Amino acid sequence: MIKKVLLAIMIALPMCLSAQKIGVVNTNSVFEVMPEKAQAQTTLETVSKTYEDEFKKLTDELNKKYTEFQNLAAETPESIKQRRVQEIQEFEQKIQQFRATAQQELQRQQEQLMAPIEQKIQTAIKAVGAENGFTVILPDMIPLYVGTDVVDVTPLVKSKLGIQ
Repeated sequence: MIKKVLLAIMIALPMCLSAQKIGVVNTNSVFEVMPEKAQAQTTLETVSKTYEDEFKKLTDELNKKYTEFQNLAAETPESIKQRRVQEIQEFEQKIQQFRATAQQELQRQQEQLMAPIEQKIQTAIKAVGAENGFTVILPDMIPLYVGTDVVDVTPLVKSKLGIQ
């Protein structure tokens, strides 16, 4: 009985698949020409530059402290030298914490700026799929084989978004 059901499924499956309309879309090429992408990148570059400038100030200050420590006279008491070493170590930790915080903030801001763009692309893909009767639209991430009945809907999505 199970063999008959499996045989029926194996016979019916190709017939079901042939009735489906499949499309592929290159979301990267759509994303690259989105006007909002350039604006988001400019914002990210500005914020990144601000963090880089602050990081440079902190490292310059650390280098200054280290140079001052190296220039301490030999007769400087050991307790003062130890305090300066401790200050330098604390400052290094402060810099490492700043770097981690800056990276997290840049990542968060990138996600926040890119999410609306990605959502806009997804909405356009759904609209193209619904308007043109596609059963499924897949990303064209390095397919091993694409048959002649698979439609590249990238131009339709770009047109839907009003971009070239």
